Amino acid sequence: MFSGSIQKYINSSGEAQAINRARQLDSYINSIYEQKQTQADKINNEEFGSKPFNEVLKTSIEETVDKKNVFEIDAPPNIPFGALSVGSKLKTSYSKSDIMDIIDNACEKYDMDSKLVKALVKQESGFNPDAKSKAGAMGLMQLMPKTAEALGVKDPYNPKDNVDGGVRYLKQMLDKFNGNKILALAAYNAGPNAVKKYDGIPPYKETQNYVKSILSMYL
Repeated sequence: MFSGSIQKYINSSGEAQAINRARQLDSYINSIYEQKQTQADKINNEEFGSKPFNEVLKTSIEETVDKKNVFEIDAPPNIPFGALSVGSKLKTSYSKSDIMDIIDNACEKYDMDSKLVKALVKQESGFNPDAKSKAGAMGLMQLMPKTAEALGVKDPYNPKDNVDGGVRYLKQMLDKFNGNKILALAAYNAGPNAVKKYDGIPPYKETQNYVKSILSMYL
């Protein structure tokens, strides 16, 4: 339709226009992307400061790793087995020799027969300061809760407190029954009212065996 030279010119012109149009489109697309990217950076800066989000995320992870102990469960305290008992505090362990000294000191303080008290302690608890009976008696001299409270014993599982209170209570029983050790021991076990009621050792098998056992160790 056109001469070869004219057709060639048309083709080259059309190609140039196409290339130019493609460049314009590419420039337009890039300008839109840059605008959106600038807006996104502005939002990130507002939310996370001047640092880019990736840097903020990295810093957050590093801080979490540095402070990982905050999220760990604390290790349990190293408390020896048996060091705690119901109603008691953490105590220092006492040897039998320590307990004997405690009994001697309390007996000297209250003018009591230490041999009798030691026999009673052996019968009551076997020299175990953490002993507790099914009835609720506590410690070396097996003080009942109400008795311990009346005697002002703050910690019945503390050997010094327990023995101090127990020796005072036994002394009270001896004074009540005119120094009669048999009746005092029976009263310590069964209560003074039971001894008064039966005018002697109550007809309880437990109390009778209790008195016999202590006397056999004492005499």
